[in-house]
Amino acid sequence: MSDEELIYSLNIEDVQTVAMEVMERTLSRTEIEKIQKFIEENISWYDAIADAIHQYFSEEEIQSL
Repeated sequence: MSDEELIYSLNIEDVQTVAMEVMERTLSRTEIEKIQKFIEENISWYDAIADAIHQYFSEEEIQSL
């Protein structure tokens, strides 16, 4: 596993799926560009990683690392 390997990503299809569920329509390219920065800045990647560590490792394992 390389340091550059992706673990998770979002693509336009993901955004359009949510748009269909929320707005019952897809977004235009301009609308996607409008919300892109907000999505990038508001995904709590640190919390997701920390939650996963706490979910799968005991406190003893975490403290011994």
